[in-house]
Amino acid sequence: MRTSWIAVLATFLLFQSSPPAGLRFEVANLLQPSSGRLLVILAQSDRPDPRNTIGDAGTNASIILGRDVENLGANIRAVLDNRAAAFPIQKLDELPAGDYYVQALLASNRDLKSPNAPGNLYSNARRFHLDPRAGSTVQLELTKSIPAEEFPPENDFIKYVKIQSDLLSRFHGRPIYLRAGIILPKDYTVDENRRFPLRIHIGGYGARYTAVERLMGAGSDFRRMWLSSDTPRFIYVQLDGDGPYGDPYQVNSDNNGPYGDALTKELIPYIEKRFRAVAEPRARLLDGESTGGWVSLALKIFYPDFFNAVWSSCPDGADFRGFQIVNIYSDRNAYVDDNGSERPSKRDLDGRVEFTIRRECQMENVLGDADNWTLSGQQWGAWNATYGPRGTDGRPVALWHSKTGVINKSAIEHWKRYDLHLVLQQNWRMLGPRVRGKFHISVGEADNYYLNNAVHMLDEFLKTADPPADARIAYGRGRGHCWNSLSEAEMMKEMALAVEEVGKAK
Repeated sequence: MRTSWIAVLATFLLFQSSPPAGLRFEVANLLQPSSGRLLVILAQSDRPDPRNTIGDAGTNASIILGRDVENLGANIRAVLDNRAAAFPIQKLDELPAGDYYVQALLASNRDLKSPNAPGNLYSNARRFHLDPRAGSTVQLELTKSIPAEEFPPENDFIKYVKIQSDLLSRFHGRPIYLRAGIILPKDYTVDENRRFPLRIHIGGYGARYTAVERLMGAGSDFRRMWLSSDTPRFIYVQLDGDGPYGDPYQVNSDNNGPYGDALTKELIPYIEKRFRAVAEPRARLLDGESTGGWVSLALKIFYPDFFNAVWSSCPDGADFRGFQIVNIYSDRNAYVDDNGSERPSKRDLDGRVEFTIRRECQMENVLGDADNWTLSGQQWGAWNATYGPRGTDGRPVALWHSKTGVINKSAIEHWKRYDLHLVLQQNWRMLGPRVRGKFHISVGEADNYYLNNAVHMLDEFLKTADPPADARIAYGRGRGHCWNSLSEAEMMKEMALAVEEVGKAK
């Protein structure tokens, strides 16, 4: 009897002293079964929706949990708990107790990697008090689907283009589309025989073709400039910054496919024919900032006879010795330097670090399939997909280990194909005469992402190149990301002059 009572007492004490069940989220899908990356986002506010804060790695970033799901439907609840990948905390147990707005998102669109891609599913944002020490189960239901793609309203100036790319569709084995936003010049309809040059613009990371709607918004500075009587008449083409791995960077790559060829052989010829453009290299001018700064330079370098000149602002790393502050050729680790100090990814204008490369990649690990930044659809993942080789599993080969940051030296040879300084240096005898006087580059000396370093490296070569490069590179002292030495109006006038000069040379 005594033994029995002892056993009962021990069992009672065990249950009394056991810690409560940990915090967990259970997500049900009340719509069509779907596979993809399931995310739970915890934000301090519901404005904007927590799902629309994805991509921020700063100090006020939302907390995100992530895991892969297969055929998630109404009869199964997917659990995200302490085992789920987490950002910026390491695991759910570290969540500070407090009130949060919580929302679930199932990213399933294979062709467009942005969180708001058509077909992605999401829940309502709900407010909860969460405390991992108290333990609780939060139930969320996917009840909404991002609708199918529709163009915003067109008008006399704004038009939209969407065509199926034969080149990209063959590469991916399914229909892949190219998109562009068009702004027509003033007086476009006055003379139906008049043709216009193209200003081909590539925006910052992930900029969508629909950006033309904001540009031409009522009362905007751009609209006033565009419709001014002294602004040269161009057709403005906004390229699209979303694809299967995020921004496709508009060049041919092993993972994204032949985006450069699709642009030059399919999309631009279609636009030129439909909108009465001057279908000649002299009339194709490139410009862009950040991602678009790199893309605009790369398109001129890779297709030197298809485009005229380029105006590039704060280009992404134009020399991979300055891939932000990583030298991919000599450094051993992307997250820490040889002294073990964390490498910054972003700074403010006073030089204070806002977040590190490790932190940003941790965020991308949570967003990426299989907990891997290379499939995140964000900045580092898109660079890796564009510049890196394709693995035997059909996925991009990582330049560095997702958790440790150790650089994979076997991938570097492939990256060299996209090191713009290296490409120019190795092919200058052929490229020099075709790009002479065509590069106009601006960068702030306090660029928030350290992009000025690589511009200086490129500049060192261009200053001594033979034959001469005649490139113009402007540096803004104390200026940050996307500083430009020219106003929009000044750039447009330089573009018009470039078109005229080539025409006269003929």
